[in-house]
Amino acid sequence: AGCEKEPSSYMWIYILLGNMLRGIGETPITPLGISYLDDFAKEENVPVYVACLHTIAMMGPMFGFLLGSLCAKLYVDIGFVDSGSISITPQDSRWVGAWWLGFLIGGAASFLSAIPFCFLPKSLKKPDETNKDKTSRGLLENMGACQLICPFLSDFFTSLKKVLGNRMYFTFLCCSLLQFSGFIGFLTYKPKYMEQQYGQSTSKSNFLIGVTSLPPVGLGMFLGGLIMKKYKMGIIAATKFSLAMSFLSYVISLLHLFVGCDNYMVAGMTVSYE
Repeated sequence: AGCEKEPSSYMWIYILLGNMLRGIGETPITPLGISYLDDFAKEENVPVYVACLHTIAMMGPMFGFLLGSLCAKLYVDIGFVDSGSISITPQDSRWVGAWWLGFLIGGAASFLSAIPFCFLPKSLKKPDETNKDKTSRGLLENMGACQLICPFLSDFFTSLKKVLGNRMYFTFLCCSLLQFSGFIGFLTYKPKYMEQQYGQSTSKSNFLIGVTSLPPVGLGMFLGGLIMKKYKMGIIAATKFSLAMSFLSYVISLLHLFVGCDNYMVAGMTVSYE
């Protein structure tokens, strides 16, 4: 008998557009927020404020994993089917959690948290000791009109060439790319690794990651800002401090090579069919 082709769903398009809009809305917060702090805060307090900004940003994924753990315990069709008629449990491989519920809760929380931004003043009183030449606004005032980024494509590439021509910025960009590539891969595949290697459910894996992995990262960012403020580190001192901490982190990360369980016996992959 011939197989009937099931109609495909286009719901992934809505998820794609939603994530794209979310990214567009979230992107200006970090660069503009840091510039806002740098312009209107005392120079010695900027590291602490920036550290607080990044620490709070790390709390979002932490609560996201906890929320994902809660949603994974709920059946995907919750509210549409009788929970008593469900014969499988979250430990069953056929279980599908309410993945869509996190988008609704996260979207509502993002909308409510964005309302206070509408009441922020456009300008604040600058401290007396603040050097106007070091502020982003002062730099823009000192730049000629031809040096500003214009909406034309040619001017965009000219500005991009100038930015990437800065050796310090380009080096920092490469380091950040390598760091975030490893960190994102770690967060992406760790839940599945815990499920397969340690026999944990999806909800418990997300819960453990949210509790154990992300809070230390946020705490480290906050402590780094306090250390920079206490010792009043300049660019060179901050670079050396970052290099030392990154090297120590990578050395400790090598311990992951010695942690794990034996692979499952899968015919044709780890063992022969015979």
